Amino acid sequence: MSETLENLLQETRQFPPPPELAASANVKEDAYAEADADRLAFWEKQARRLTWFKEWDQVLDWSNPPFAKWFIGGQLNIAYNCLDRHVEAGIGDRVAIHWEGEPGDTRTLTYSDLLTETKKAANALLELGVSEGDRVAIYMPMIPEAAVAMLACARIGATHSVVFGGFSVDALRGRIQDADAKLVITADGGYRRGAPSALKPTVDEAVADCPSVEKVLVVRRTGQDVAWSSKDVWWHDTVGNASGDHVAPALDSEHPLFILYTSGTTAKPKGILHTTGGYLTQASYTHWAVFDLKPESDVYWCTADIGWVTGHSYIVYGPLSNGATQVMYEGTPDTPHKGRFWELIEKYRVTILYTAPTAIRTFAKWGDDIPAQFDLSSLRLLGSVGEPINPEAWMWYREHIGGNRTPIVDTWWQTETGAIMISPLPGVTACKPGSAMRPLPGISAEVVNEEGKPTGGGYLALTQPWPSMLRTIWGDDDRFIETYWSRFREQGFYFAGDGAKRDEDGAVWLLGRVDDVMLVSGHNISTTEVESALVAHQAVAEAAVVGATDPTTGQAIVAFVILRGGADVSTNELRDHVAKTLGPICKPRQIQIVAELPKTRSGKIMRRLLRNIAEKKELGDTTTLQDATVMTLISEGMKTSTED
Repeated sequence: MSETLENLLQETRQFPPPPELAASANVKEDAYAEADADRLAFWEKQARRLTWFKEWDQVLDWSNPPFAKWFIGGQLNIAYNCLDRHVEAGIGDRVAIHWEGEPGDTRTLTYSDLLTETKKAANALLELGVSEGDRVAIYMPMIPEAAVAMLACARIGATHSVVFGGFSVDALRGRIQDADAKLVITADGGYRRGAPSALKPTVDEAVADCPSVEKVLVVRRTGQDVAWSSKDVWWHDTVGNASGDHVAPALDSEHPLFILYTSGTTAKPKGILHTTGGYLTQASYTHWAVFDLKPESDVYWCTADIGWVTGHSYIVYGPLSNGATQVMYEGTPDTPHKGRFWELIEKYRVTILYTAPTAIRTFAKWGDDIPAQFDLSSLRLLGSVGEPINPEAWMWYREHIGGNRTPIVDTWWQTETGAIMISPLPGVTACKPGSAMRPLPGISAEVVNEEGKPTGGGYLALTQPWPSMLRTIWGDDDRFIETYWSRFREQGFYFAGDGAKRDEDGAVWLLGRVDDVMLVSGHNISTTEVESALVAHQAVAEAAVVGATDPTTGQAIVAFVILRGGADVSTNELRDHVAKTLGPICKPRQIQIVAELPKTRSGKIMRRLLRNIAEKKELGDTTTLQDATVMTLISEGMKTSTED
C-alpha cells in the first residue's frame, strides 16, 4: 500500500491568512503545542467552555477499547448550554435564527424566543408520554420547529433520531423500527422547488408498520390536506398550549443524545450513537475555532439539512452553544432563481458560509455572472464539507464568492466522528487548494499503510480517541467493532474508510473512500484525482469517475462529465487532458457527457449507480436519488456513445 493512493496532482498554490484575521483569531498556532503536550488537559479546557452542573471525575476511560467514555461522572444539559445560559447571561435579545422559507416568508427567533419554544416543546413531549431514554424520530423540513424538536428531546433526555425529509417510506420505517421510537415529529410538508412537498403521507405509511409509535406530532407548515388518525396531534395544539416553565435536568455526560443512521455495505443502515458531554465539547469548540466565530458580530450560515450530521453539529448544537446568530433556509439554491443563496447572503449580511463541494461546483456550472450580481462583501470566511473539494472548485469559491480575500476551511469529518477532525485554522494555516491540511489540536490522525505504519499515501486512521466519537452502532456492538476497528485491530486505530496522502509539508489530502480507488493495470488511482483533473479543464463544470471491470487492465476509468454552459469540447480532448495532467495510466477509457449526475438529496454523487451503468449491470436501489430519471438519460447516452 505504501506506493498506492499517491496523489499525482502537484498543488503548489498557498494562501496565508489575512493579517487582520490572524491577529484577532480565536485560535493561534500555540494551540497545537498545548494539545500535544497534554491532550486530555487540552480537552478538559475545552469542556470548561460549557456549563456543567457537576464536573467530571475522570476525563477519559479507554480501559475497554473501542468503547470510550468521556468526562465520566460529569453532568450537564445540552439544551441549557445552547439556550438558558445565554438568556441568563443577558443576551436573550440576540437573534439566534434568521429563518427564510422558500416562498420568501420569514421568521426571526431570538435566544429568548427559542428558549421559550423549547421549554414548551419539552413539556408537550412529557405530556405525550415521552420520558428520559425514550427514542423520538424527527422527519421534518428545514423550519425552526426542527431545531426546537431536537433541543426539546435533548432537554428532557430523550434520544432523537432525525431522518432526512427526502427519505422514502422504507427508509423511514426501517429507522423508526431499529430505534424502537415512541414518537414521530413531522410536518404536513415543506416547500421544495416552488411547490409544497408532502411529508405526512410518508409518515402515515411508515408508522402503520411501527407498533412502537404511540403518537405523531405534526407541524402545520404548508396547509396541505392530511389524513388524520387517533395517533396524530397538531404541534400548535400541544406545544402551542404547553407551559413555558421547565427546568433543564442534569444528565450524565455519557447519556445517549442522538442516533443518526448512515448507509453501510449491507442493506441495513448503521445507527450511529452519540452521547452528550464529549460530543458537545468538540462540536462547540470546533465551531468556535474552525469558523473563528465572533458571536457578537458574525452572521453564520451552514446550508446543510438538519437530517445530516452537519446539521446536527453545525446548525443546532455547535452554533447555539456558542451564542451564534445564524441563517436557516428551507429551500433549494435554485428557487425561485439561481442567485438565491447570494441574495440571502446580501440580505442578512452573512459573514461565514459553510456549504458542500457539490453545491460549489453546481454554482460554477451555472456561471460566474450570477454571484457577481450580489453584494457578497460581508463574507469573511468560507467553509467546505461533505467530500474532498477539487482545487479548481476551491479556487472558484475563493474568487467568485470570497472576492479573493476570504480563507477557506476545507473540513474533513464524518457522521461517526461527530465533529470536525481535520481542517485549516483560519488564523494560522496557509491553505493549499483542495487540502484539509492538518488534524485539529487534540486530534490524532495518521496516513498509514496496510501494517498501520505512517506512509506518504495510504489509509486515513485516527490513532487516539476523541471526545465526539461515536460510542457504538445502536444495538450492534459487534458491527461497530467489525466496521470501524477491525482493519487496524492490533494497533487500536479507527479506520475512517478514506484514502489520503500527506505531502512533504505534512498537509493531508483526502482521496475519497477507499472503495473509490481504482486498480488500473496494477496502479491504484483515486477517483477524486481524475475528477479534479477533469474539472481543471475550462470546459468542465462537474465530473464523476468510476472504475469499471476491464478484461485487459483489471479496471478501466469511466468518466461522466457535465460541461459548462456553452462549452464545446470533444471527449478525446478531455481524455488527453487527463493523460497530460496525471499521466497516461490515468487516461479514461470512456468519457460520457451528461446533463446531470445521479445525486442524493444531500448532494452526494451515487457512483455505485454509475459503476453499474459502466459495467452494464442492473441499476439496483435508486430510492435515495433526488431525481431518478437522470439514470435513464445516462443509460441511453451510454448505449449510443463509443468507446475509444
